[in-house]
Parts: sequence; structure tokens; C-alpha cells
Amino acid sequence: MADEGGYLLDNQQSEAGVRFDALATLFNPATFRHIEALGIAAGWRCWEVGAGGPTVPAWLAGRVGPAGRVLATDIDVTWMSASSGYEVRRHDVGAEPAPEGGFDLVHARLVLVHVPQRTAALAAMVAALRPGGWLLLEEADPMLQPLACPDESGPAQRLANKLKHNFRTLMARRGVDLSYGRTLPRLLRGAGLAQIGADAYFPVGGVACDLLERATVAQIRDRLVAAGLATNEEIDQHLANVTAGLLDVATSPMVSAWGRKPA
Repeated sequence: MADEGGYLLDNQQSEAGVRFDALATLFNPATFRHIEALGIAAGWRCWEVGAGGPTVPAWLAGRVGPAGRVLATDIDVTWMSASSGYEVRRHDVGAEPAPEGGFDLVHARLVLVHVPQRTAALAAMVAALRPGGWLLLEEADPMLQPLACPDESGPAQRLANKLKHNFRTLMARRGVDLSYGRTLPRLLRGAGLAQIGADAYFPVGGVACDLLERATVAQIRDRLVAAGLATNEEIDQHLANVTAGLLDVATSPMVSAWGRKPA
């Protein structure tokens, strides 16, 4: 059944900033490691697609220096500021042409899985690469590891897993492909890129995982209840369990895949 409610995790909601901070803590080290391995250097031109928050474009700007260029785009640029040394532009990667100029690096993290026009968005990113440029895509694959608590040792963990399953039901109703991450290497090959590589990473437990879980559940609470997928009492109990430190909450595995446009 289709659900016409739009993107579940709206950047305009107050919890969005908490989510961006938690995601940065959890995934920036892996993202930066991959970009370093691709050889980022002073003077590179970079396009950060669906940036959301400021941490990745600000880091890129620091690496490419004044001779380089970093363009950060999103359909909602509320959380970014061009004063940090990068350009900010409102842009819908699935519906609008790629920015001009040609890029040495195009990067998107946790973006395409939410874009209905994924094929067009991928084509736009590939088209934006200069010859020899790199595309790095990082996407969740919830079905590789579908549990909020892989160690389902008691009722608190079973409740967490129930709510996570129902959250993913809402995502699927909005057209989110819950197995998208694993397809990235194949998609990059199909787009004509070379030197394809990939890996996957997911953290289990810790402060940032707890912050992300609380903020995410707060954002989707009303929709879960309205859809009959959870009660307010269940959600209150789960949030109390997270706050009390009773759970080792895992994120979805994030698959990172990269490829190079032939020279």
C-alpha cells in the first residue's frame, strides 16, 4: 500500500539537528577514510549531494583549500551555512540537471535510498564527473541486518525490534528500497565507472546510536501511532529503555561504494 505522507525524517523537524550530529559522529570517520583513499587533494572540485548538515562539506572545504571548490546541495539547506568555505545551493538531484563545472569527487551519503527518481539522480551524478573523477555513494541496507538490537535478549530488545520493523514498514510504503545499499557496486559498473570497490559498516551501541534512535523515534512517533503500528505506551517504554542504557542499539549497515569515470 502506498503512503502519501512524504519523507518521514523531515529536515524541518526539531529533531533533525540531533540526527545530523549523531550521523556525523557515527559515519564521518568511515566517509572521510574513503575520501582520503580516493586521493583528495588541494584544488579538487567536490559536489556533496544531499548534504543535510554541514560537517562533510566543511571537512571537504578544509581539504581542497582555497584553490578548490565544494558545492553542497540539498532540497532543504536549512542546516548549512556558506560561511564555512563551501557553496550552498538548493537542488533536487532526482529532478534537476547536475550542476555545471565538472567535479573530481561527487559524494552522497544516505540520499539515494530516499529519492524516488534514483536512476535519474545516479545519472546526474555520473554526468557531473570530469574524466578521472570519483563517485562515492554510501547508502543504508536495512535488510542486511534488520534488527535494532541484534542481541535480542529480553522484552526491551524485542520491543525495540518491533518498533524498528514497523518504522521500516512506513519507509517501504513511501518507496524506500530497504535493500538498496547492496546494489551500489552493480549500479556503478552499469553506469560505466571503473575501479569499483565497496565495503560496509555499522556501529552497535554507544551514545551516538542512542541519540540517533531517540531522535528518529521522536520524528516518526505520530506516524507510527496513526498507522496503528505502535501505541504511545510502547513508544514511551522504548524511549525510557534507551535513556536508561538498557539497549545496545545498532544502525542499519551502511554500504560504501566507489568508482572512477574513465579518462
